[in-house]
Amino acid sequence: MTDTIALPATEAAAPRFRGIDTWPSSSILDAMWEGQLAAVAAVRTALPAIEKAADASVLRLVAGGRLVYAGAGTSGRIGVQDGAELSPTFNWPASRLVLLMAGGETALTHAVENAEDDLAAGREAIARHAISENDVVIGIAASGSTKYTWACLQEANARGACTVAVANSADGTILREAAHPILVETGAEVIAGSTRMKAGTAQKVVLNLLSSLIMVRMGRVHDGLMVDMVATNEKLRRRAERMLQTITGVSLEQAAGALSASGGRVKTAVVVLEGFEAREADAILARHGGSLRAALAALRA
Repeated sequence: MTDTIALPATEAAAPRFRGIDTWPSSSILDAMWEGQLAAVAAVRTALPAIEKAADASVLRLVAGGRLVYAGAGTSGRIGVQDGAELSPTFNWPASRLVLLMAGGETALTHAVENAEDDLAAGREAIARHAISENDVVIGIAASGSTKYTWACLQEANARGACTVAVANSADGTILREAAHPILVETGAEVIAGSTRMKAGTAQKVVLNLLSSLIMVRMGRVHDGLMVDMVATNEKLRRRAERMLQTITGVSLEQAAGALSASGGRVKTAVVVLEGFEAREADAILARHGGSLRAALAALRA
């Protein structure tokens, strides 16, 4: 009797897609499209876990902690993408973002042999960045058992960090290692093992939801607007001016003037329009933890 190796669900070959290479292109596309819809739908059951992870993360981050993404291969690249977008979207400081990719920067565009199995590299990466109790470490792995990612989470736990795991297979070791496991069971891929498809889509959705909720809870969103954005080019200045008009009801000329006086910072400009100098506006916002809503409520009380 031949022993069989138990594969993660994301690595299994689904009988439904046997012979797919002989199908008409329209049928192949239909199958892949359905897989994408199923991946997004699978996130629904994970929403309570995402909420808990976000709330726990905020508690650490308001104390000055960093957001850390850790992963390998497709999962690592998706984590890097989510993290990299936090600065232009929410003005999240680069000094408070750590992106850990098995194999280093080279692995962002090229496969690095055995990098995902390097336990020592995972632990060393966490130690090198001096991860501590105020930091939040998010590990991402489709199989849930990538050794590099597991080692990052294990070392982060030992250092008291808040740990979050995002995986697509229920038996993943990173789910057991993290304080906040987020499981999205996407099952077998249309192309077996190609986790950039269903699993990758689900991971992107989860990270979008998780990081965006964290930013909302940290006061970086006001009435659905990206008020922590800094207007650094013409497109962003126009967007910032529209935001100021929406929030305050001022004219375009007034919005442009306040934005200029505030160095392109939207929240500061809103308070400037309440009759303060930019430096005073910054101090007011700081007293209210950077929350524009809280600052305005205090000023108008």
